[in-house]
This record gives sequence, structure tokens and C-alpha cells, in this order.
Amino acid sequence: MGLLTIIRKNRMKEKEMRILFLGLDNAGKTTILKKLNGEDIMNTSPTLGFNIKTFVHGKPRYILISGDVGGQRTLRPYWRNYFEQTDALVWVVDSGDRMRMSDCRDELNSLLLEDRLAGASLLVFANKWDLQGSMNDSQIRDALDLSSIKSHHWKILSCSAVTGENLVDGLNWVVDDVAKRLYYSSTAL
Repeated sequence: MGLLTIIRKNRMKEKEMRILFLGLDNAGKTTILKKLNGEDIMNTSPTLGFNIKTFVHGKPRYILISGDVGGQRTLRPYWRNYFEQTDALVWVVDSGDRMRMSDCRDELNSLLLEDRLAGASLLVFANKWDLQGSMNDSQIRDALDLSSIKSHHWKILSCSAVTGENLVDGLNWVVDDVAKRLYYSSTAL
């Protein structure tokens, strides 16, 4: 039995999942995590480092350890320091930021090539979709070229960090997808 198998089995017993929230600056990562954790979102400031939130979600209950890393260009090289044992990547996109959509696509594609993120579930949160002039899911899917992703299970979901719309649905998808992957990989061994 390999070390990776032992780690996976122990994590399933604990029902713990590590979810990494990434995206360009001002996409809404911190606000989403605060909203999911029931915290006040009115005084959210740009993340200049790393935030960790731990909370319980779903039935059966899972302990979610969620990390949010600042998205400023100067901080992006440090993202790789947080990839270890990541079960899911939540890529947060500002749906109204059309000017940086190609930068968003390039950063996401670079992440998906990382060995330590291999197999991680990918949820794309199209945040701020409710604001006037925002792109819809299919426009973002095309802009990010999501249809070409074959290396990860993925889903795109419009959301609003301010109202909370679709945040729990997205988290449900992530938890279900990771649980299926970890369950099937540990029972197949």
C-alpha cells in the first residue's frame, strides 16, 4: 500500500477536503468565503497573502479547509506554495471584467498543468454575473476555453458573493465530485 493510498484513506475517514480558491484580484474570492462562513462581507479588503477558513458542510458532514490566496500579479507566483493535497480548485472569475478574461484564461490553464493539482475537481464561479454588462456562463466558458479541459472534472456556475446566490450549490457540487473521486479511488485499490 503506497503512501498516497494511506493518506487518501485517512482523509476519507476524517471526511476532510482541501479546497483552494484562486482567481485574479478583485474577483470576489474572499467575499465568497466570508459569505459561505456566515461572516460580515461589508468590510472586505484585498487579500495580500493567504486566508484559511475551516467549516463543516453537507450531509454526510465534511470538514472543508478552504484557502484563499491573493490574486494580484505579484502574488500569483506564490500560489504554488498552497497546492499540496488540494482536492478541489475553485477558480473565481469577475464576470464583468472583460478586459482581463484572456489573462484569466492563461492563469487557469497554467494552474491546470501543475502536477500537484492533477485530478483536482475544478469549479469556476462566474461571480458578479448579476451586475449590468456581465458575461453569462456560455460567454465565460468560451472565453476561458473550458470545453477543452479534459484533465479535470469541471463545472461553471454563475454566482453572487454579495447575495450568496449559487454559492452553496457550487460547494455541493465540489464536495460531491471530490467525495466520488476519493471514494472510488480508495475502494479500487
